[in-house]
Amino acid sequence: MIPSPRSLSIYMRIAAIDIGTNSVHMIVVLVRPDLSFEVIDREKAMVRLGAGGLDGRALTSEAMTAALQALSKFKRIAESHRVDEILGAATSATREARNGGEFLARVERETGIRPRVISGVEEARLIHQAAVYGVDVAGGRAVVIDIGGGSVEITLGTSTAIQLARSFKMGAIRLTERFVNSDPLSARDERKLVKHVLGEIDRYCEQIVTAGFDRVIGTSGTILSLGAVAATAARGTPPSELRNLHISAKQIRRLRKDVTALDLEQRLATPGLDPRRADLVVAGAVLLDTILRRLGADELTLCDLALREGLVLDYTRRNRRQIAQIDNIPDVRRRSTLELAERCSYYAEHSNHVVRLALALFDQTRGVHGLTDREREWLEYASLMHDIGGHISFSGHHKHSYYLIKNGDLRGFHPDEIEVMALVARYHRRGTPRRSHDEYARLSGSLRRTVKTLASILRVAESLDRSHAQPISGLEVRDRGEDIVISLHASGDAELELWATARHLEPFEELVGKPVRLEMAEAFARGTAERDKGAARRTAKRDNGPARRTAERDGGRNTEFTGRKPVRNSHSIRSSHGTVSDSLHRGDAGDSAADGVRRRQHPARHR
Repeated sequence: MIPSPRSLSIYMRIAAIDIGTNSVHMIVVLVRPDLSFEVIDREKAMVRLGAGGLDGRALTSEAMTAALQALSKFKRIAESHRVDEILGAATSATREARNGGEFLARVERETGIRPRVISGVEEARLIHQAAVYGVDVAGGRAVVIDIGGGSVEITLGTSTAIQLARSFKMGAIRLTERFVNSDPLSARDERKLVKHVLGEIDRYCEQIVTAGFDRVIGTSGTILSLGAVAATAARGTPPSELRNLHISAKQIRRLRKDVTALDLEQRLATPGLDPRRADLVVAGAVLLDTILRRLGADELTLCDLALREGLVLDYTRRNRRQIAQIDNIPDVRRRSTLELAERCSYYAEHSNHVVRLALALFDQTRGVHGLTDREREWLEYASLMHDIGGHISFSGHHKHSYYLIKNGDLRGFHPDEIEVMALVARYHRRGTPRRSHDEYARLSGSLRRTVKTLASILRVAESLDRSHAQPISGLEVRDRGEDIVISLHASGDAELELWATARHLEPFEELVGKPVRLEMAEAFARGTAERDKGAARRTAKRDNGPARRTAERDGGRNTEFTGRKPVRNSHSIRSSHGTVSDSLHRGDAGDSAADGVRRRQHPARHR
């Protein structure tokens, strides 16, 4: 999503540049007051700066020229975004080259960018920060592996602290130049490569194994490329998203066996492989598989955040007083969901009320749908974000919501989870899930059933706040055998909600397998009856005729939506779990004057 001009004027803008051994990367971000950030532009150039220049040799003039040309373009892009800061870091190739200082002087002279050379341990620390920012480690310990062109960084730590950090001179370019002497790779050279890797990492990995860890995260181009190839082989099609994608160690082992047996021409035809990495993928696959085997890891979680994002996080944390008060929401999934909703100017009161209604329906129908707390969380976040498509346009806003959720840079979620939440929001109005919809059809059977279930619940919850005035304060679901009754407790006029909900009950009825009736709880029904009774008496007094007797006879009847007998007072909406509203909007959060103005101007904008 491209931010509005107003957003651009509010947030600090930073460009972060990683001058690596293989590639030069840049991201441009908006830093929000809670110190989270949004990537608004990114660029990459594969310049092979370290080719032929590692181990104390000089960077070649061709490589330096290519890097300078890329950095000049990056500078123009950063200036077009009117960035406040340009952060730059040079790693292994520049760090080791005997003319590295000369290269950095040319960079500053010709582009105005002033990158700093960082140590291997500092590089590892920054990469770890980025990885645990993008992947939810849930309070556990994670090993982070980053394979660059000149070095590999391996860290152990939590989301807040690093316990171990090392950098090894074993990047994909370095190992390829030293050990890959034949095409395909000979068995002898492969054994020499493995022996060298183990000789470097064995004792350090033993420290990690002894300390213990909960997951392994892999970052940067080499690992992401290997992950894409492995996922493509397993699924038959390239994955649409790599972040938080889980790749088994067995898949990496099979991939290693495959690529080491192929020559360059065959590797270029490998589905999912970036052709620019075809010459480096052999050493990269052997290196990654050897590390995973030494750690005894069963699975690798992919993460597309690395050094450049680490530079941003490090800067914002060191300068937090100049930026904003940090947001104290520890759950990365919950935090990134709210960040997206706020970027899209969501209606906080309406969205959080829909969350409460949806979760109440979910909890009281668990015996029917059989879903777990995992799916409940998806419903919570989809409900919060269901209307964000209105940020683009009211027309088709449910489809815009799908697009924004899919492309909203949500952190901590598996790609399938994001797809489910996006589809649930997509189906909150009008159309229902169909196999003819490509995105829905690509899901597994179980996830398709989950989407149908959650979307049917969200449609009812959304309709129960059709006016955006939150008149429904509670509900109770009761199974009467021949039908299901949703008893509603109202704090105001809910006529519009009853009308809207009746129109959207069919998918929910398919879920429960019975007709569904809506009934007003006794307290509100009695108040409605009293108003009707008073009106009838005034009419009778004016007419001085039979109307008085009719009003007195009929006035005490319950005026409920279905015409069925009165029901007990409903309980207020209850939930054993905290909601987005509970954890993110305490006190009067989300009830700003601006929100009030929007509600008055557009009382039902998103319908």
